[in-house]
Amino acid sequence: MGGLASNSKLPPIKGSSPYRLQFPKPRITSHETHRQYAQDARGYAKAQDEAFYAKQRELLGKVIAENDAVITTAVVPGKKAPVLVTESMVKGMAPGSVVLDLAAERGGNCELTRAGEAIVAHGVTIIGPINLANSAPYHSSQVYARNLTSFLQNLVKDGQVRPAESDDIIRDTMLTQGGEVVNPRVREILGL
Repeated sequence: MGGLASNSKLPPIKGSSPYRLQFPKPRITSHETHRQYAQDARGYAKAQDEAFYAKQRELLGKVIAENDAVITTAVVPGKKAPVLVTESMVKGMAPGSVVLDLAAERGGNCELTRAGEAIVAHGVTIIGPINLANSAPYHSSQVYARNLTSFLQNLVKDGQVRPAESDDIIRDTMLTQGGEVVNPRVREILGL
């Protein structure tokens, strides 16, 4: 996937596709709908009932029509991504607008998304990238490696793994202990 640019003279990232999106008069806003209800206490997405998603689509309809670019990211671990952008919403967007559906691998947040493809529907480009981790630039890999190193340095002190109770990060990322699944989210997904 190439970089999205507004009136930029920068070339696409080496090895990326040649999408060059120009917005003569950008209309881009940030809109988070019901975020506090759609996340658990740790900020992870949690599944909602259809009434919640219907209300969210109702609220998003006007916002989407008023913007030239929409980026969707709603993914619930272990489940199909909820559809938040319907075909009728896409029809209401200005020709040349773009939907970047970062949930494409899980079915997509846009009804028209096709995983791994960029399509044009009703004059709107819908991009459904997959495996974004492999398309991250070199420096992103360096940052990730540094984060991983810091995590491991926090986990191990004096050659010993620190107990989960000693640190929030360790406790929240520990999956198993003593042969048992201890992470509450994983236990829920597995039905334990």
